[in-house]
Amino acid sequence: MTDAKPNILYFDCSSGAAGDMFVGALLDLGVDFDQLNSALQTLGVDGYSLRADTVVKKGVQSTKFEVDIDEGIKQPHRHLRHVVEIIEKGDLPDAVKKAALKTFERIAECEAAVHGTTIEKVHFHEVGAVDSIVDVVGAHLALHALGVDRIEASPLHVGAGTVKCAHGIMPVPAPATARLLEGVPVYGGEVQGELVTPTGAALMADVVSSFGPMPSMIVTKTGHGAGTRDLPDRANVLRAVLGVAQSSGVSGAVVTVIEANVDDMSPEFYPPLVEAVLGGGARDAFLTPIIGKKGRPGHLITVICDADRVDDLVSVLFAGSKTIGLRMRTESRICLERSWKVARTEFGDVRIKVASRNGHRNVAPEFEDCRSRAAESGATPLAVYESAMAAALRDDLTEA
Repeated sequence: MTDAKPNILYFDCSSGAAGDMFVGALLDLGVDFDQLNSALQTLGVDGYSLRADTVVKKGVQSTKFEVDIDEGIKQPHRHLRHVVEIIEKGDLPDAVKKAALKTFERIAECEAAVHGTTIEKVHFHEVGAVDSIVDVVGAHLALHALGVDRIEASPLHVGAGTVKCAHGIMPVPAPATARLLEGVPVYGGEVQGELVTPTGAALMADVVSSFGPMPSMIVTKTGHGAGTRDLPDRANVLRAVLGVAQSSGVSGAVVTVIEANVDDMSPEFYPPLVEAVLGGGARDAFLTPIIGKKGRPGHLITVICDADRVDDLVSVLFAGSKTIGLRMRTESRICLERSWKVARTEFGDVRIKVASRNGHRNVAPEFEDCRSRAAESGATPLAVYESAMAAALRDDLTEA
């Protein structure tokens, strides 16, 4: 075993994924239920109570996260603005609020696209109910408590057949769920029924960096979140595996590269375009000067991202540039393992990015920290940078 801090969370979705399974799996990993419950109570939503029960599914001990609704308390109809108000009023970490709002906005956008309306007019039906608000916020609270660096997952098993929804009988996956899963690897099977719910689909699409086989890591703990159904041939559980990346340094082994040649756009529009794609989740984005057809000067726009961000970033590129076509390919890569430390300098604290593999080590002060400390102290950014670098080279660093 290892004393290193776990930095990878891997979800095995061979039995699908749902919001309650997601939270249950993280509770089974050791997230404190009482702390989670206390944070959720600050949302100010009445008419429910929470339980985390130990159950056994096909011989697998699991945690069943339950939202018990008080049928005597009438819940109002909720649209996106109501959910936003609930989350923003909660006493939650800012990162949790931001992540939960992003998940619900994603759900609203997909529901609106399916039903041919706007996100403001979407009535969430089951998705906007109390249990789904609790599942989404609870999932992001639990992830925040774990504090992992990277989340990966297997392709999602969606099930087969049909499911009864508010609008009638629908094929599996239901239209909104299918929309939420765009860009996510999925597969069907012989299990009849819905294995991936809209909430489960939205959470997986939002938080998972890459989908594929379990990464190379030293496993530190395994948790199981139980679903409601009992499946005939398998445990209806979502498995969550917590671990430490091995020293091979292979991280994000497969990425998507998106490129476009542009020779008819004013240069002043390139910086905001690069900022937009980086803000949209790209791992990197850069410009290369080129000479195009007929001798025209132009730029090659290159964006590197995970597969699940492709659709969003393609939209950003088409909206923010004059390109009329994009090229895409997948590439393998090997990265140094990265972590953050802090150098305590005479100018103040500066974060240090540490990258290492097999004994090789690179260190680099965070420039924005150097600039901020310089502005506060009256020193130059270079002086702060050199002081922080000297501390890093002496290995005089503390945990971030």
